[in-house]
Formats: sequence, structure tokens, C-alpha cells
Amino acid sequence: MVLKTVVGNRILNDVIRHNQNSEKMDWRVLVVDKLSIKMVSACTKMHQLSAEGITIVETLEKTREPMPTMEAIYLITPTEESVTALINDFKSPTRPLYKGAHVYFTEAIPDSLFKTISKSEVAKKTRSLVEVNISFTPYESQVFTLDSSPSSMFYSPQSPGSSSYLEKVAEQIATLCSTLGEFPSIRFRAECEANRQLAQILQDRLSAYKAEEPSMGDGSEKAKSQLIILDRGFDITSPLLHELTFQAMAFDLLDIKNDVYKYEASQGVTKEVILDENDDIWEELRHQHIAEVSKNVTTKLKKFNSDKRIQSSSDKSSIRDLSQMIKKMPQHQAELAKFSTHLHMAEECMKNYQGYIDKLCKVEQDLAMGTDADGEKIKDQMRNIVPVLLDQNVTINDKIRIILLYIQSKNGISEENLTKLVQHAQIPQEKTLAIRNMANLGVNVVVDGTRGRTWSMRRRERVTEHTYQMSRWTPQVKDIIEDAIEGKLDNNQFPFLSDQRQGSNKTQAPARPGRQKNKRPGPEAPQRFFANSATHSNRYGRWHKDKAEQGSRNIGRVIVFIAGGCSFSEARAAYEVTKERTAWEVIIGGDTQMLTPERFLENVHQLGA
Repeated sequence: MVLKTVVGNRILNDVIRHNQNSEKMDWRVLVVDKLSIKMVSACTKMHQLSAEGITIVETLEKTREPMPTMEAIYLITPTEESVTALINDFKSPTRPLYKGAHVYFTEAIPDSLFKTISKSEVAKKTRSLVEVNISFTPYESQVFTLDSSPSSMFYSPQSPGSSSYLEKVAEQIATLCSTLGEFPSIRFRAECEANRQLAQILQDRLSAYKAEEPSMGDGSEKAKSQLIILDRGFDITSPLLHELTFQAMAFDLLDIKNDVYKYEASQGVTKEVILDENDDIWEELRHQHIAEVSKNVTTKLKKFNSDKRIQSSSDKSSIRDLSQMIKKMPQHQAELAKFSTHLHMAEECMKNYQGYIDKLCKVEQDLAMGTDADGEKIKDQMRNIVPVLLDQNVTINDKIRIILLYIQSKNGISEENLTKLVQHAQIPQEKTLAIRNMANLGVNVVVDGTRGRTWSMRRRERVTEHTYQMSRWTPQVKDIIEDAIEGKLDNNQFPFLSDQRQGSNKTQAPARPGRQKNKRPGPEAPQRFFANSATHSNRYGRWHKDKAEQGSRNIGRVIVFIAGGCSFSEARAAYEVTKERTAWEVIIGGDTQMLTPERFLENVHQLGA
């Protein structure tokens, strides 16, 4: 649980306990904004916060009841919206919302906003002002998101606003590296110019952190750590396919919103379950193939019944049996409810699969692999896809996925052929943007006869007699990670920044980059700003203060950032490599929310809008 554990400890130590009275605990309010609440809810529990004197967690953007006898801890992002809301809480000198404010920004606050705060009424009530530098959301133990909106700016480095977008993303990734105590070599996919620009800005940020804390990245194994910057155009196949591992399949086929799965537990009773790592059964099952999930849930349930000496009415546990057991055994209600949830979810996945998805999966796998299940090269893919496009039962988005996989297999098609495919599939004109905009990711969509072939990675052979026929595809990122670890990754296609190499010249702290040296100092805050506190603005983080509690284990890490978002199958690949190579840990994530195929198509549809 490295990411969540590290960030949870940082929130408790550097925010909640910071400036808390050691002799007598003061009760306080925790105020979070729409971005920091994701971090807090992912990494802490209410009982932990209550034990540290937090009475209630409030959302900055909402109207709140005044609590003038209590101080508030603000953990917020340094945006104009959040700073304005903070100032408004104290705009009335006689009727402030809280007794005082301890303000913690998730990343460095711009000078202009710092000036605005120092001139406002809130300055008189501020007891602490600290930049904690945790500007990412740990989605899982090895997965992060930056919660950015999908932006075409990344793919248009010369467009207005792209520079500030890249700088923000670089700062967020830098806080991730700082939190993990990593000073990695940076590599990037050379085919996309924005990757190189992001790599350079990120290097400047990391050098600034390293100058402040020279021990960042120390250790023989950490010297091997690499950060690989990819853009979504490197592999559009993985986020388009129907995946048959439990997590990816459930998020694709079921109506799961904000990681909450709803189902009818009994007649008229709807149950809501959060799918996260607090559920040990979910954590164990999420990357398993759907064919194994129901069997494994039943096996685990039998073992649980045996351990607890619970009598089951039959050898094969059904959802109805579970419901009866839950009623009879209230002391085991929580554990049995977990089994019930996952049996429900697996059955619902299979019900959807057996509609028409099973037929789609064969066509998709053949398109992705270029061969059939026997390894024979497919000569006429069109013959396979036309029946799918003509099928009235197949949804428009599923047809779009098939068309895009076909286009990818051909490295682009003619305008005439695209028009025919769209007409066969009866795709509305406005929906075709999800196809055409894929060109913004650097993918060949519509091409003339003179197209040049883009570089394609030599794939590792992974299909064996044990491979499920409908799950032959492996996300390309797994090959990239393993090649990087083994020193086999193509240096022309994935160059190191400034000819860096693993473990070279990384033991010395670099001089802080010139643009940091020459940066105009921020405005001096009025003395009253820091009254009655040991307040300071800590620009380059505090990860080094509690190394024992941080993610600073001396192992090599590969950190993968995908601009355009990370899919669930790619996250699974990161866990698989970590499990197979004990001397390495893979951390993976993207700038957007985790990608489902629907979200990916929606994001691409909006590109260039």
C-alpha cells in the first residue's frame, strides 16, 4: 500500500499534527477542496482524523455552518477558486467562520495568490501557512492520478496555454517523486514533442527538490530508478479492448460511478459498496480473469465457513444461501457481505458478457494481435468486423471501438473506407469525432497512399497454452517497463533526458537550475500574518523529515506517467511486473481519471473541441 500509506502518513504528520498542542488536544475542523478531498478520503479514515482532534471534515466549495470557537485546518490546492473561498471565510472581521486558520497548500502557491492572501483579512487569522507538496491522488497502492481534465494542449505544444499546463503537470509529478524519495532518470517517448518538453520542465523541478534535500534518491538501488513519460498515442489498443480481468471488466460493463458498485442485495434493498483496497477480497480478485473469480470467491467462502464453523446448506454457495447466512450470523455480517458483493458483481459481468460481448472479444483480440487463437495471420479482417457493425444489438460505442481497432491494425485507412464503415455501423455524425480525433494523439486514422509507417515496438511473446483465447493481448506498457528494467528499451525511441543513464551522476545534488535562482522572491508577508505560530512556507516539501514512514525503501522503482490517462489493464501490468521482479516496484498513473473505454472515447471526442 506504498502510495496510500506514505500520503496518509504525510497528511497526519505534516498537516493534522502540525502545530497541534502536545499537552492538550485542540478540536479542529478540516476543510478540503474538490481535489484534496480525493486525497484525504483515499488515504485516511474518519476514525484516524477523530483521534487527532478533527471534529468534522467540510468541503470548501459548500456553504458551511460558522464555528467561531474552533480553528480550521485548510488542506487545499493553490488555485484562485480555493484561495478566494478561503478569503471569503474570514472577510468579516467581526464574524469569521472560524477562530483561526492553519493553511496547507498541496503545492507551491503562486506569488500573485500569496500576495492576495497577505493583503486580505484572513492574514490576521492565519496561524500556519505551509506548502506540503502532495499534488496527486493515490488511487491505489501503486496507481496515481493527477485529476486533470483531458487537454488537447498536451498534443499541441505550441498552442496558447500549453506551457502552463505542462508546468502544472510537471510540478504534480515532482511532488510524487519527492513523496517517494525518488530522484529518477527521466525517459520519454520521442515521437511526441510534448513528452520532451514535459521531461525538461520536470527535470528542473526535481533538481530544485534535490538541491533542498540532497539525500533524495540516495541508495544503490534507488540510483537505478527511472521515470518514463508516455503519451496516450503510444497504445490506443489497451484502453479500447473489452478486458476480461475482474476490475477492468466490471468498470467497463457495469454502472460503477466514483468506484461505488450498487446492486440489489435482496428484494427492495439496494446495497452500495466502495471498491477499494480496504476490501481484501477485492484486492485479491481484481486482477484475476473472470473465469476464475466466481470459483475463487466460492473457495474462499467455503474456507471462511470452515474456519468459523458455519454450516452451509449446500456445497455450491449461491447468493441466496449467502443472504440467509448473513441473517442468521449477524456477527459475521461484514465478512459475508463482501463475498455476496463479489459474487453479485461476477454474475452481473458474466450476464453482460454472454449477451454479445463474447462475440466482440474474439474479433477485438484478432484485430489487436493480427492473428487468430491458433497464431495464424488473419488475411481479411474486414470479413470479421462487418457482421459486428451491421448487428443492431451492438451499441454505437462498441462499434466505434471495433472501427478504431481495425484502423489501428491497418495503420490508417482511406477516407472512402472510413465513410463506408461509419455508414455500415450507422454511427451518427457527431459521434465520429471519437474516431477522427484519434489523429490528435498521433495515430494514423485517415491516410493517403503515401503514408509513412510509424515505429512499432517489437512485442514479447507471451501467449502460451494456458493463455485465455479472449485475453491474448498484453498492454504495451508491460513490455516497455520490462525492457527498461533489463536495459533493453530502445534509446532512440525512449531516450534518457540529456543523455542520462541509470545510476550515473545521481549521488550528488545538482545545482538549483538558473531559472529557480533568478526567480523573483515572493512578497514578504506582513508580520501579523505569522502571529502566534511557528508558521513557515516550506516550498520544497518535508518528505525527508520522517523517512522511516515514507516510501524511501531502497529498491529500484519505475514510475510511469501516461499523458491522456492510464487504463485498468495497464495498472494491472504494473502490479504483475512488481510481483514478478521483487527488486523492483512499479508506480503508474496518468493526468486524467482512470480510463474505462467509455471515458477514453469521451475524452478523445472532446479533444480539439
